[in-house]
Amino acid sequence: MKAIWVEAATTPAALRVQEVPAPQPQPHEVQLAVHAAGLNFLDTLMVADQYQVKPPKPYAPGTEVAGVITQVGADVKHLAVGDRVMSMCNWGAFAETTCVAANMAFPVPAGVSLEVAATFPITYGTVYHALLDRAQLRHDEWLVVHGAGSGVGLNAVELGHLMGARVIAVASSAAKLDVARGYGAEVLLDSTRDDVRARVLELTGGRGADVVFDPVGGPVFDAAMRYIAPAGRLLVVGFASGTIPTVRANLALLKGCSIVGVNTTVLIREDLAEYSRRFAMLLRWVAEGRLRPLIGARYPLEQVPQAMQALLDRKVTGKAVICIRDEAGPQA
Repeated sequence: MKAIWVEAATTPAALRVQEVPAPQPQPHEVQLAVHAAGLNFLDTLMVADQYQVKPPKPYAPGTEVAGVITQVGADVKHLAVGDRVMSMCNWGAFAETTCVAANMAFPVPAGVSLEVAATFPITYGTVYHALLDRAQLRHDEWLVVHGAGSGVGLNAVELGHLMGARVIAVASSAAKLDVARGYGAEVLLDSTRDDVRARVLELTGGRGADVVFDPVGGPVFDAAMRYIAPAGRLLVVGFASGTIPTVRANLALLKGCSIVGVNTTVLIREDLAEYSRRFAMLLRWVAEGRLRPLIGARYPLEQVPQAMQALLDRKVTGKAVICIRDEAGPQA
């Protein structure tokens, strides 16, 4: 099979496709003919050995995958060859064939393409967990979304709006903000021009934001500590800026706010059945048109380096997807 193959810590620009043996499923796994894989910021960290998960080398990177089952492990009873599924995986998605844990393979309903399904496992799962469980977002609360043009940020705008929040989208260009408007953002703030702190306080009558969704870190996190409301919840989702902020504890004390970590693997570990139920619900919402995942860019497997660089350069609005097989073509 063809795969992006990582043999040592490297940069996105150095990644290349290689011909390697296809993996075989363990008893608890299924093998997939990969049709599409979602690209995430964490993938760029993983290939550089800068992410907390460090796969044994050599390996194929990629953590979101959708495809068609071609083999099932001996212990798998609820899935069959030919089923269309999506999955979050520790690695292995940027390849023509991969194996995933059967309990993490979720059926893709009719009417939802595998390309769209590949955008789901990490970003939508993370956002829904963040807003529902960690923030306990309530109707009519003010929700500020940093990086609102990114895949995870746009998901936060969309789901926050569906949950009844008043969404303030913060992004680095007018084009990204225009997209966020179409997904339910009530207020648009350009991080390169607007004084975000002053505008949030003005919009909220001086009280501040009830919830801040922050996948960026760095200076925007520091600013959020200054405009979050009493009893507000600042969601720590990621550090796309490359800078992990440090927080002076007295600020949390003075503001009376909560700094809340978002780690979906905790939910998976503690309640996999609930995690599975949510994915079935969210995919049903796509089929019904309530959710509209945005694929902002498509790349073939050979162009993973270009796709990663575009992501790092913030040139992708919505999700970038690696397209490996045509869904209308061969299934294996």
